[in-house]
Amino acid sequence: MTAMTKSLLAWVCLQLPMLAYAERPRTESVAAPVSEAERYARRCQSRAPHRTVKPQGTMLWGTRRDWDTEKPAGERSSVLVSASLEPLRRADAQVTGLKLEGGHLVATSTSFAPGTPEARRVMGTVLQGTAGDGKPVEVAICGAEPSPEDPNMVWYRIEAWNALAQEWENPCVALDRVPDPRALAVSGVWDFNGVHREAPGQLTFACENGAITKCIHWGYKPWASRDGQSLAGLHQACTRMARADYCGNGRNHTHEDTPIDMYDRLGVIARTTESSAEWDLARASFEAAWAPDGATCLARTRDGRALETILQECPDRFRTDAALDLGEGDRCTARRVDVNPRSALLRNQSYGAPKTPVSPGGGL
Repeated sequence: MTAMTKSLLAWVCLQLPMLAYAERPRTESVAAPVSEAERYARRCQSRAPHRTVKPQGTMLWGTRRDWDTEKPAGERSSVLVSASLEPLRRADAQVTGLKLEGGHLVATSTSFAPGTPEARRVMGTVLQGTAGDGKPVEVAICGAEPSPEDPNMVWYRIEAWNALAQEWENPCVALDRVPDPRALAVSGVWDFNGVHREAPGQLTFACENGAITKCIHWGYKPWASRDGQSLAGLHQACTRMARADYCGNGRNHTHEDTPIDMYDRLGVIARTTESSAEWDLARASFEAAWAPDGATCLARTRDGRALETILQECPDRFRTDAALDLGEGDRCTARRVDVNPRSALLRNQSYGAPKTPVSPGGGL
């Protein structure tokens, strides 16, 4: 055997293990199942690294779309969309149940010592959750931090059981500005169309980088009221506005961190009238007016696509035969056929378009 032949055989032998590894089916990467006792013992231990992804557009729940980072998933997918307050999957022996009061969870018990912090009472509780595909997923409460701005609102650090990796992980998507996101407990459930419904015993753990929580942070707390009027409708309209969900079908038409200025009928947030480092009035123009089920009228799109694409996405929703002046310089090009645009709860401005309205079918 020549030296060249020996060298070739040695090279082949070295490559065989590598080729075998590369050809392994992906199913072998799924972790082996653990027992129920071990699963619950692992909760809130920060065993798994925080996995981050680059979200496509603005999120509703702020959660990961799928545990498998290589699996394509639509924007209306989520590893966790809701949780049930009963029955409790696991809890402190002294906890008999949980209830949601405004913006925080309260543990019911007859044996906690007086003065025990609520955060201590709910720590480690595991609730039965549901993913966007309807499959069950357990969610553990690992921490509770009262908001400095509102003591009745509590930020929760949560983990959900990733059956693929057999680990507890934070289901919230991390972004540069919020690398370790928390969640708020919000009454009711949002479906993949972005529709909110109240459901007895059901809540949403809305993550910090999602539209549900953003709108609460901006001032639209759905459990609160202003001048005797509930803010629930304004909050829901805000979730549509935050994601530029013009058609009310759960699809966004924006990009992450796009600047916007919003103002509402109740005066919770007023129109910005002076330029600052955060907002340039010279670049801003009216975009749309909003109701809980989407835009009531619009002048242009936020992400620069042609207005015609929105009209095609929901073909029977808007009319373009006559522009409508809402006052204060806000002028609609397309208006809803089934509601009065002037009844909108919320309006917004954004960057990227000239001051004059975009003609139907025109681009930015």
